[in-house]
Amino acid sequence: MTLRLHDLDLRGFASDNYAGIHPEILDAIAAANDGHQIAYGEDVYTARLNEVVAEHFGAQAQAFPVFNGTGANVVGLQSMLPRWGAVVCTSTAHIHTDEAGAPERVGGIKLLPVETPDGKLTPELIDKEAWGWGDEHRAQPLVVSITQTTELGTAYTVDEVRAIADHVHPLGMTLHMDGARISNAAASLGLPLRDFTTDAGVDVLSFGGTKNGMLYGEAIVVLNPDASEGLHYLRKLNMQLSSKMRFVSAQLIALLTDDLYLRSAGHANAMAQRLRGALEAGIADGSIQGVEFSQDTQANGVFATLPAGVADRLREHFRFYDWDASRNEVRWMCSFDTSEQDIDAFVAALTRELAAV
Repeated sequence: MTLRLHDLDLRGFASDNYAGIHPEILDAIAAANDGHQIAYGEDVYTARLNEVVAEHFGAQAQAFPVFNGTGANVVGLQSMLPRWGAVVCTSTAHIHTDEAGAPERVGGIKLLPVETPDGKLTPELIDKEAWGWGDEHRAQPLVVSITQTTELGTAYTVDEVRAIADHVHPLGMTLHMDGARISNAAASLGLPLRDFTTDAGVDVLSFGGTKNGMLYGEAIVVLNPDASEGLHYLRKLNMQLSSKMRFVSAQLIALLTDDLYLRSAGHANAMAQRLRGALEAGIADGSIQGVEFSQDTQANGVFATLPAGVADRLREHFRFYDWDASRNEVRWMCSFDTSEQDIDAFVAALTRELAAV
C-alpha cells in the first residue's frame, strides 16, 4: 500500500529542508538495506565513509555521523572545549538563534555572539569577544565558530577563512565551521571542500547533508585531531549515536561520490540566481517596484525587503519565512529540486501582488 498525503504540486521557498530525498540518495539507502551489518558504526558503510571523507578533506580527517545539524554542532563543540570554555560566533549564527538553547542547555557551552553586517566574522570582530583569558570571572573564549554558507546567504572566501584561523590559532583558540550548507559554498566558490576547510585552518567541521538532498543525518568531521577529543563517548552521551548508522553513512557516501553534493547544491544556487536575476530585470524595466535586496546572493538564498502586506498575500500561494519582520525583510530559499517553472511562477505571483499595492 502506498500512502501519500501531500499535494505534489505544492511548492515553496521557505527552506531547503522542505525538499524530499534526492533519488540517488534513496538508491543508496535501498542498496544498504538488505542483510545484516554490525550496529553503532562498526559497519562497512561507515568504514567506507571515512575513506571518502579522507579523499575530500585529507588523510587525517575522521567522520562521526550524527542525526542532525544541532547534534553535529553541539557535540562537535563539546569535543573542542573544557567545561569553562566559550565560543565566539555571530549574532545570527544557527547555534545562537535557532537551536533552542541546545549549546548552552545541553552542551553546557557559553556563546559569545558578535553583531555582523553580512553574517561573517573577521579577526577584528572576533577580538570584540576574544579576551579575558586567565580571568576566573569570565568564560574563556577558546573556540570561534563560523558558518559556511552563512545564515545570511553569504560565503566565506578561502582567504577570509584562513585569516580567521591564522588570527585565532596563536591566541590558543580553535576554529569550528558549521557547514550545514557547505556544499552550496563549494559550488559558489568553485573549489574543492578541502581548500576552504582543512587547508584554510578549520579544525572541526559540521558537514551538512539534510539541506542538500539527504533523508536525515550530518557528520562531525574532525580535521585536526589535536583540536577534538571524546567524540567516541560524546555522541552517545548526547543521544546522537545511531544504532543503524549504515543508513546515515550510506547517504553521506552517495552525497560525496560522483560530485552529487556539487550537482545538487549547484542547481539550488543556480535557481537562486535565476530568481534574483528575474527580479532585477523586473526592477530595471519597471514591472517590479518596491523590492530591495538586503544581502548578496552567493548561494541558494535570496534576501529582500518588500512593501508592507505583500509577503502575507504572497504566502497564500508560496510558503516562505520572514527574516526581519520589523523591516519587511524576507528570505527565499531554493533547493536541489527547485525548477525553473517554480521560479517563474513565483516571480509572476510576486509581480501580481506588487501591482496590487
